[in-house]
Amino acid sequence: MARVKVFSTASCPFCVKAKQLLDKWNIPYDEGMIDSDQAERREFAELTNGARTVPQIIIDGKCIGGFTELTELHMDDKLDHLVQQ
Repeated sequence: MARVKVFSTASCPFCVKAKQLLDKWNIPYDEGMIDSDQAERREFAELTNGARTVPQIIIDGKCIGGFTELTELHMDDKLDHLVQQ
């Protein structure tokens, strides 16, 4: 199974929704809280090329985007392929 990481903040409703969907689809993930952890913020900046919005979802080191992109991948039947590599 692919390594999935969700960068989020404590006050982001789309972060909550993205994590709920990953839970619903039984996709394990690590969470990086960029509002409270400097190391996570640095990793976030590196892996997302300086993205300014959350959530940002990383699958095997590749940034796929946020909540909208996650749901689009799922609806297009492409998410399972990404996380099962």
